[in-house]
Amino acid sequence: MRLQLAASLACALMWTLPAPAQTRIDVDLAAETHTIAPEIYGQFLEHVGTQPYGGIWVGPDSDIPNTDGIRDDVFDALKALEIPVIRWPGGCYADLYHWRDGVGPRDTRPVRVNMVWGGTEETNAFGSHEFFNLAERLGAKTYLNLNLGTGTAAEAADWLEYLTAEAGDRAAERSANGRETPYKVDFLSIGNETWGCGGALTAGAYADLYAQYASFAKTAGDQPVRILSGAHDGNPEYTDTLLGHPYIADLIEGVSLHVYMLPTGEWSKKGAATGFPEAEWASTIKRTLRMEDVIADQRAIISKHEDLVDGFGLYVDEWGMWVDQDEAKAPPALYQEGTIRDAVVAGLNLNIFHHNADLVKMTNIAQMVNVLQAMILTDGPDMVLTPTYHVFEMYKPFMGAEALPVSYTSPDYTLGDVTLPAISLSAARTAEGELILALVNADAKASHDVDLTSFGAKKAEGRLLTAKTMDAGNTFADPDAVHPVPLTAKAKDKKLVLDLPPRSVAVVVLK
Repeated sequence: MRLQLAASLACALMWTLPAPAQTRIDVDLAAETHTIAPEIYGQFLEHVGTQPYGGIWVGPDSDIPNTDGIRDDVFDALKALEIPVIRWPGGCYADLYHWRDGVGPRDTRPVRVNMVWGGTEETNAFGSHEFFNLAERLGAKTYLNLNLGTGTAAEAADWLEYLTAEAGDRAAERSANGRETPYKVDFLSIGNETWGCGGALTAGAYADLYAQYASFAKTAGDQPVRILSGAHDGNPEYTDTLLGHPYIADLIEGVSLHVYMLPTGEWSKKGAATGFPEAEWASTIKRTLRMEDVIADQRAIISKHEDLVDGFGLYVDEWGMWVDQDEAKAPPALYQEGTIRDAVVAGLNLNIFHHNADLVKMTNIAQMVNVLQAMILTDGPDMVLTPTYHVFEMYKPFMGAEALPVSYTSPDYTLGDVTLPAISLSAARTAEGELILALVNADAKASHDVDLTSFGAKKAEGRLLTAKTMDAGNTFADPDAVHPVPLTAKAKDKKLVLDLPPRSVAVVVLK
């Protein structure tokens, strides 16, 4: 059965009449569906700034309430997100990380210098046991990134044996360090951004090294999903060359992709987190919507390589907003304030990932705490949830749901010579049979209506996240300034209509 939700575009009406809904949606409820992998809501924990130290790990002797060194407030907030998977220890840091530095008694672990992120001290207090124990407590799968840049194939193999072996000297060493039963490595990557910070390697050179490392990267028990470090949005051909390597197909189940949203598009001056003009709002939305095309390009490349395993996936294991730091505030590396703009960017990307659920098997927003488009910001004992956190919490019903094919027209959002669709949405059916919609109004100034009448729904209820200004966010002085509020569709001119204010993200259930 094909249901249609139709609403006319804006047209001239007498001022006494209600304005028509402006969005037209077509949803085929009988079409083939694809499961939205829960891992699409994955997180990323790299050793940058105050993410591990202060943001997550404070140590068992801290005055900040903690459990085994992990601060309780942050843990509880992360637990509420039902995080499916966490990537660690990088990022660029992965190719400097030597796992033996982070095991054994903490008072004997060496202090290193994090040369890739600010030259700060790395105490190694947060190492393998701390990470895997955290993931286990959260109920999250683990995504381990091995050191290709400054490591060796033997070091990588030893680490996997230490983590997963049930017997032998390394299992005994792990047990002596406090963990008798093996850990589980669910996903595995060798190297990171090998075209850049991971060694400035050509695709051919990296493919050769990957094949060598992967040949020895074995785990006891179930083998992890192996993810090849692939392209970014500016060098899609890198993936093509990698997948053409004669030995790669038998050693991978997926390839990664990195895409960041820079308001200006320029790495030297990316744009500000707050106080930005509407032109940077519009340019941010434009660059965010490029994700659909970038994934389409990768889909075309992957489809050329017929020797890949069934179910081969695209893993967008770094994505998110990246803006300039406010140097006047002297923040730690990659710390940025979160705003409603970030929330809109998150919703737009998640909708795109839903549209591509057949190919996209995991994504990892960059990053989890105190870094880039973080879920959570901390300052000493204080903690604040960002607007992005609220989007991830609102979207939880989509994890494991069946993505429904959806097409729609949208009113335009126009600023100067930039014209973009104002509305983004995705639809899914949950395991309980509920029909859910995620909607984003990326228009910086105007509200837009969505007519739900043709779904046959009697009502539609959910939650809405919006803000009064383009750069509104939650601060330590006002931690609840931007938060979800109830949203209910209303009857307008005998129609069931959802009113989406500007700068908003909504999730509703149709009943």
